[in-house]
Amino acid sequence: MTNPERNPDELTLAGGEGLPGVQVMTSRQVPLGGPRAMLVRRTLPQRQRSFVGAWCFIDHYGPDDVSETGGMRVTPHPHTGLQTVSWLFEGEIEHRDSAGNHAMVRPGELNLMTAGRGISHSEVSTAATSVLHGVQLWVVLPDATRNGDPAFDHYVPPPVRGPGWEARVFLGSMVGSTSPVHTHTPLLGAELMLAEGKSVTLDVDTDFEHGVLLDVGAVEVEGDVALKPAELAYLPPGRRTVTVTAVEESRMLVLGGPPFGEEIVMWWNFIGRSHDEIVGFRAEWQDQITRDGEVVTGGQEVADGRFGVVVDQPLGPIPAPPLPNVRLKLRR
Repeated sequence: MTNPERNPDELTLAGGEGLPGVQVMTSRQVPLGGPRAMLVRRTLPQRQRSFVGAWCFIDHYGPDDVSETGGMRVTPHPHTGLQTVSWLFEGEIEHRDSAGNHAMVRPGELNLMTAGRGISHSEVSTAATSVLHGVQLWVVLPDATRNGDPAFDHYVPPPVRGPGWEARVFLGSMVGSTSPVHTHTPLLGAELMLAEGKSVTLDVDTDFEHGVLLDVGAVEVEGDVALKPAELAYLPPGRRTVTVTAVEESRMLVLGGPPFGEEIVMWWNFIGRSHDEIVGFRAEWQDQITRDGEVVTGGQEVADGRFGVVVDQPLGPIPAPPLPNVRLKLRR
């Protein structure tokens, strides 16, 4: 069993019966929504790896006592070229966006927002929330559809149970359950819970690469790779099955998809295909939120444009940070 103390962004390898090794990726803490915002554990992207399939961003947070942390208060901000996947374990978050969608994010329910050519949205935990615990994921859109219309999907996946395990498949197919939610590349996204001492062997697509993100507990992946909370086990394509064993009662996400295969530029909340495109997105957002040289303080003061105006949201927008003094690099 491998379970060394690992530094952020470090990857470790474990053999797999002639298959490429399993890589274990650790997280780093970052503020969500600004320096005074709640802290999240970011597992993807990393220097060594930008994607798992089309999954390009993984934030994991909580369980947080909202009376101490203040909860989530991410005011209007823009996105391009991606889909946001919100999945909660505890708590409740109110979603509003500039396409007119208003929805609650609740445990066991998928909220998927497609930014397409441009959207803005806000995410604020509700007054009834005492503990906040969940993940925020991004999916990069392929070049063929990244400039499409914004969209929003909500889905409540049914639980599927077996000996000592329970799964909820919110994207793609696994354990005989298929999500009806449209994705622009083949994807897998599922929550998996395992009782202490139990194992499950999942049939998976050999064309997919996979990631197992541990939320709580302790598990072993493929028999000898130990995983701690907030760590991600990466499994390259080629496997027909993935086996997970719970050392103690555990909950995790299983993510997957075929290698993305396109180069992107990802900076702040934007995904594009060039440095200049990102510069343009930033300029358009700043133009929408600036009056007489100052950022507006109310959400309904935002001017219409590529990113629209978040409907019925009074909270002021988040300005884009300064661009670095070097050209943004392509990720692959």
